[in-house]
Amino acid sequence: MAPLRLAVAILLLALLVAAGAAAHLPTAGCCRLARYARFFCFGDSLTDTGNAAIFPSTAGGPSTRPPYGETHFGRPTGRASDGRLIIDFLVEGLKVPQPTPYLAGRTTAEFINGTNFAVGGATALDPAFLASRGVMSSVPVSLSNETTWFHNVLQLLGGSSSEHELRKITASSVFYVGEIGLNDYIYSHIDQSVDVAASLVPHIIGAIRLALTEMVSAGARTLVVTGMLPLGCEPQLLALFPGDDHDPATGCVARLNELAELHNRALERMLGELRRAHPGRLFLYADIYRHVIRAVASPAAYGFGGRPLAACCGGGGGKYNFDFAAFCGAPGTAACADPSEFVSWDGVHFTEAANRLIARAMLRGLRRRRAIAATVCPPSARLASPLVTAE
Repeated sequence: MAPLRLAVAILLLALLVAAGAAAHLPTAGCCRLARYARFFCFGDSLTDTGNAAIFPSTAGGPSTRPPYGETHFGRPTGRASDGRLIIDFLVEGLKVPQPTPYLAGRTTAEFINGTNFAVGGATALDPAFLASRGVMSSVPVSLSNETTWFHNVLQLLGGSSSEHELRKITASSVFYVGEIGLNDYIYSHIDQSVDVAASLVPHIIGAIRLALTEMVSAGARTLVVTGMLPLGCEPQLLALFPGDDHDPATGCVARLNELAELHNRALERMLGELRRAHPGRLFLYADIYRHVIRAVASPAAYGFGGRPLAACCGGGGGKYNFDFAAFCGAPGTAACADPSEFVSWDGVHFTEAANRLIARAMLRGLRRRRAIAATVCPPSARLASPLVTAE
C-alpha cells in the first residue's frame, strides 16, 4: 500500500475507533464515521489546479508552459509545480473526485463532485483595500471573489436540489482553505516595507474569518485552514533581499519568517474563536510553516538534496537560482535534473516532493489527534479538540 494511502487508512481507523468509543457515551448515540464526498477549495497558486490558466489576466502564465507538470502529468496543467499540489495528495488520499476548477466548469454535473476556486496570484484582501494602503496587486481576485464564486456554484446546484439536499452536499464536503495572504504580504513588502506588511495581518485574518463564516452559514461542517509558509525561506525573497539578516540555522530571512509566525498565531487564535462560536463544526489548522522549516534546516533527513533554498527551475544561477527576468518556463531557462531533491520548484512554489511531504504531515496530524468529526457528533460527545494542528 502506498505510504500516503496507508496514512489515510490509519487516520480513518483511528476515527472509527474513537467514534466507537464515543458511542458508549450518553449523548453520543448519533456518532458515526464521517465520510467525505468532495472538496471545495480556496486559495492562491499553492492550491490552484487550473483557474489561473483560464483567468484573462493570468492566462498563458508560466504554469501553462513546460517544464511545469513534467514530473507527474508529463505536461503543464495550470498547476504551479513540477507535478501535484498539496490538494491533489489530499484528494487522492481521501479517495474523492478531483474538484473541477471553477473557471473550467459550466454545469451541475461538473461541480457536484467538488470545485476548486483558488487562483494563482489571488490575495486575501480586496485589491481596492490594498490600493488604499499603497499596495498594488497584479491579479484582481481576492478571497471574497472566491466565496462569491462558491455561492454561484451553490445556486447552480440548488437549481436541481432542495435546501435539505444542498445542506447534505455541504455537510459531506471538506472545505479546504489553502494558504492565502502570501501575495498580500509580498506585494506590500515590495511596495512598502515589512512593517506595512505586518499591519495587514489583522485585516487578512479578518478576511479569512469572514470567508469561513460564510462557508459555515452555507452548511460547511469540516473546514481545513492552512497557515502561512516561512516567507523568509522563499528563493524569490532571498534573492530580492540578499543583504538581510539571515537565520544561521536555516539561512532564511528572519524578519520575514517572524511575519509568517505573527500571521499563524493570529490565525490559530481566530480558529479557536470560531470553534467556540460554532461547536457543531470542525475547524482544522494545517501547519505548513513547521514542516518547511524542518526540511530547509535538515534537508537530507527529509529526502532533499543540499540546496534547500535554491529553485529547481529557472535561469537565475547563483545561490538561489532565481531571477524575475529569467523565471521558470521562460526562454533560456531549464529545470534541474531531479526536482525531488529540491523544496522549491521555481523559487515561488513547492516541488511535488515538498507538496507530498506537507500533505502527509497534515494527515499524520489528524491521525495523532484522533479528530472526531463534529459534523456527526454533538459537542458533548467529542473526544478531541476540533482545532487540529498538523504535526
